Amino acid sequence: MRNRWTRPAALVAVAALVVLVAAVGANATKTAAPTSTAAVSGSISFDGIWTGAEAASFQAVINGFQKLYPKVKVKYKPVGDNLPTVLSTAIAGGKPPDMADIAQPGLIQQFVNKKALKPITYARPTVKKNFAPVWLNLGTYNGKLYGIVFKAANKSTVWYNVHAFSAAGVKAPATWTQFLSNAKTIHASGTPAYSIGGADGWTLTDLFENIYLRQAGQAKYLQLTAHKIPWTDASVKDALTTMGKVLGDTGNLYGGTSGAVQTDFATSVNNVFQQPPKAAIVIEGDFVPGVATVKGKAGTDYGEFPFPSIVPATTSSVEVGGDTIVTFRDNPAIEAFVKYLATPAASAIWAKRGGYATGNNKMPAAIYPDAVTRLTASAIARAKYVVFDMSDQQPGAFGATVGQGEWGIFQDFLRNPSDVNGIAAKLEASAAAAYKGP
Repeated sequence: MRNRWTRPAALVAVAALVVLVAAVGANATKTAAPTSTAAVSGSISFDGIWTGAEAASFQAVINGFQKLYPKVKVKYKPVGDNLPTVLSTAIAGGKPPDMADIAQPGLIQQFVNKKALKPITYARPTVKKNFAPVWLNLGTYNGKLYGIVFKAANKSTVWYNVHAFSAAGVKAPATWTQFLSNAKTIHASGTPAYSIGGADGWTLTDLFENIYLRQAGQAKYLQLTAHKIPWTDASVKDALTTMGKVLGDTGNLYGGTSGAVQTDFATSVNNVFQQPPKAAIVIEGDFVPGVATVKGKAGTDYGEFPFPSIVPATTSSVEVGGDTIVTFRDNPAIEAFVKYLATPAASAIWAKRGGYATGNNKMPAAIYPDAVTRLTASAIARAKYVVFDMSDQQPGAFGATVGQGEWGIFQDFLRNPSDVNGIAAKLEASAAAAYKGP
């Protein structure tokens, strides 16, 4: 279908786990930065999805680059979840930024098809040196290297407040049944179980995708990703019903339904990480600690467990995502920055700060700030099934646009989690329109 990202997601993702294992298990390889040069000069505009603490971490990476290239100025603009729309509008108007980071492979493919992006073949030797071949494949579109997957993520993690769990007398669950039972026990102890960042619709798609993967299985997941089965399929409705066990437990959502709809992702994290906590659990990827502005100690104040199994056969299933650096223009300053981002030195700057994982196998695992972070990165290695984020592979109008498509429809589901049939019908209508294209 038009504008589909056509790389085989299952093979790409399974291969990616090997690379992340290498990154996590690497020995103490030195992360020496490239030699400084004052010969390159210019300015770079960069629009990105990273905001808040993540934007601060990327700024630290930029600062590292500018120490090496003092005559190059990089201006990062944190756009957030509106990035697909902002970039599409800028391209249509002929004024895109010099660079951007994009989380949706499907959107990158659309931009490549429109000839809006510049290939970065000059960075291929650097990427090949520091990454396994699969990461070259992830950045390759129509046979050319267009991007570097700078930030990877294990999206099948659940984060919790250790003190809240201790007060309730519960431990990290392994199964969905245990998970729901623990949530009720936590609520009875005086703390709402769930902190839902419903103002950011992508958090809801991540929840659905993890449930669908563990309930319907990998084969169905890949079929739904490619829209080879409709969103009205019984497997989708079953997953929505399961998802409703959380969203429909309104008394156990911090702020209730209305509060959850208005809570952004960063706030949902801080609700759990602060002491005393406003809620006990936030369901999101390994980047959660890096987003928290309320800092605690890993293992003492907060912890992590894998997304619980629903069907035993899918116990070891992991969803991954990644943010890809792309360019809309080409000049020596941009080339220098792109090559720098492919080095272990660049990755190490963010990795030290937390909320980050990388496929750069030259960056040692010791760089990660704590055992919890190292554990979430290595979890991909233990997974029997690994898939790439579903919504990120779909047309932007359906999978990555604020207030519409999946993001908007799942927000509707948060408001009324009993409307399984109606939501499934809306999802199918939106998907059909997006895959058909203009």
